[in-house]
Formats: sequence, structure tokens, C-alpha cells
Amino acid sequence: QAQLMESGGGLVQAGGSLRLSCAASGTDFSINAMGWYRQAPGKQLELVACITTDGGTTYTNPVKGRFAISRDNAKNTLYLEMNRLQPEDTAVYYCTVYQTTYCGTPRYWGQGIQVTVSS
Repeated sequence: QAQLMESGGGLVQAGGSLRLSCAASGTDFSINAMGWYRQAPGKQLELVACITTDGGTTYTNPVKGRFAISRDNAKNTLYLEMNRLQPEDTAVYYCTVYQTTYCGTPRYWGQGIQVTVSS
């Protein structure tokens, strides 16, 4: 059974930084694209960033230039470096593994982790 476990969330002041990690187990995730989604209160789930198996990345516009997604296939771990955080970044962040090598349909989800940015 594949499992994803997020860590690194918490409370931070505006302008600060956090680094999210997602430890994957149960299968070899190096053959799949991986990504981060978030859901703010009262809003829909949105894709934050995605990374393909060959390292290609995609970001939603509000986080471009502030967030960086990366992966360590040897450790089966996905990261999201978040800099210059803003209150609008407050949300529950979810790690996902896609069904394919590209950013298509998510297959597995983590349980989510809270990120709160105070003004």
C-alpha cells in the first residue's frame, strides 16, 4: 500500500520561509511525476507545483519566483521550498503522486499539512 506523509508545515510570519517534505513509501515513485496541491478555507483545491520524472517543473502563477519544488528519488521524497510567504498562502498543503511520468491525474494523496501565514 503506497503512503505519503507530509511534514514541515506550521505557523510563520509574512515574509518568512518554510520547507515542506513528503516521504513516500510502498512503491518506487521515481517513475511517477509528483506534485503539491493546496486548499484554503472556502476555496477549491488548486495545484501549487508539479515535477516530472525528468525534473521538469510547473508552478501556479501566484507562487512563481517564491516556491521551488524538488525531488530526491533515492530517498523517495518530495520537497516544496516556500519563500516570501504571504497570508494568501495559508492553506492545507497536500502531496500527490501522479499516475504517469508527467503531471496528469493524481493517484495517491497525503493526509495534508497546515501552513498558516500571519500578517
